[in-house]
Parts: sequence; structure tokens; C-alpha cells
Amino acid sequence: MRTGRMRRVDEAMRVVLSEAIASGLKDPRVGFVTVTGVKTSPDLRHAQVYVSVLGSEPERADSLEGLRSAHGYLQRRLADELKLKHTPSLSFHYDESVDHGMRISALVSELELSGDPSSPQGDRPETPNDAGDARSGHDPRDDADD
Repeated sequence: MRTGRMRRVDEAMRVVLSEAIASGLKDPRVGFVTVTGVKTSPDLRHAQVYVSVLGSEPERADSLEGLRSAHGYLQRRLADELKLKHTPSLSFHYDESVDHGMRISALVSELELSGDPSSPQGDRPETPNDAGDARSGHDPRDDADD
């Protein structure tokens, strides 16, 4: 179980790393990267940094490689901005939760559009509309002969 202090340290590291990656890295391999989370070991010697990378699989791999090569610079930024007894060594990992969330969202949208009876839209009972089909603007009373 993570203590309140550990959560605060993780969040402070996430903020510092996000800013350092966005404004300080000049490596062309590092594309649009978002730091989604940091998990430090209880002794603060190691930190796993989870990132989301916008782009294709090769662009993700290039960005992670660029981050790994810049770990010394990023550790130095942490040491400068956070007052910790030990600056943790950083390891970068791709956060797949964003991909999973996008996939689930796409599946839900597809289900809603398909009109599947098990979807939330399919649960509404169909009732005759005496005033006509509001979507088409057609009123069946206009068809009646006087």
C-alpha cells in the first residue's frame, strides 16, 4: 500500500519529468510524450516512469529509446528540483492503458451505431409516432384524402 508521502513524491516527479520532457529535451526521436504516472520503490532508489506516446509503433519505440538515452539529463532535473536524499534511477515504460481505453471507447461507439438490442440505445421500446416521423419531416396525416 502506497503512503501519502509516496503518492506525493510520485506526483511531484511526474510533474517535473513532464515539464523537462516537454521543454528541455532536444532529441528528435522524442515525439509527443505524456508522462501518465510514476511509481517509485519504497526506498526511492528506483522509479518506473509510465509514458503515453502519440504516433505509430515505430515512433513509440523511437520516443522510448530517446527517453532512455536522456535518463541522465532527466535524473539531473529531478535532483535539481526535488529535495530527496537519493535521486531515483529512472526506467521508462510504455503505458498501454491509454490504448486500452481508446479501444473500449471505439467498441462502445461501434455497438451504439450498430443498433444492437443489447446496447443502451436498443433498450428503448419502439412506439408508433402519431405525429409522423420527426426525422424525415413526413406527417402521415398529409397523405389522407379529404
